[in-house]
Amino acid sequence: MSSIVPDLEFLLVAVTSILAIMNPLSTTAIYSVLTEDATAESRKQVIVTAMKISLFVLLFFALTGQLIFTILGLTIPAFKIAGGILLVLVAFGMLYPRKVEYAAAELENIAIVPLAFPLTCGAGTITTVILLASESGNIIQTVSVFVAIILAVAISYYAMTYSHFIFRYVGEEELKVIPKLMAVFVLAIAIQFVINGLAEALPQIISEI
Repeated sequence: MSSIVPDLEFLLVAVTSILAIMNPLSTTAIYSVLTEDATAESRKQVIVTAMKISLFVLLFFALTGQLIFTILGLTIPAFKIAGGILLVLVAFGMLYPRKVEYAAAELENIAIVPLAFPLTCGAGTITTVILLASESGNIIQTVSVFVAIILAVAISYYAMTYSHFIFRYVGEEELKVIPKLMAVFVLAIAIQFVINGLAEALPQIISEI
């Protein structure tokens, strides 16, 4: 039983990390505005297209991230440090967001930009899944990363599908608070990635001095 606990903890961390970066409620709010004049069928198609793209991209990078490192001659510790710094910037962007206006566009374009890129599978989310995959210590934890991606995308899918119910109970003020709370989690995750990267890189640096 004790051997299962670390794997369950890793799965929980993976799901929490991806959801914190992905921030489905904020994406859902933007989706609702962009598709408010569309038919129910068109709105559904937008969600399906955006989530299919996001799922494919995130699974692809979780699966091939380390191979890409090998091809480019990068090390996992270096990417953990760089990725952690990137996530710090993402967290500050969530804490102090710039006002962005998403102009109305054709529905098929909305599914790709901004719903898939950059909201659901942007640079921060891609970095997170690659880092999580590199942190996995066994096959169960590796599978946990894929499960976490699927769960996070599924939550985003259902959040947008039932957006009219969600916003009946979640007011405008609550929507402003949620990204701030998520930003704190993202910042903590980012710092931990940097610490892990430095811990792995220092022995190599010291040995070369």
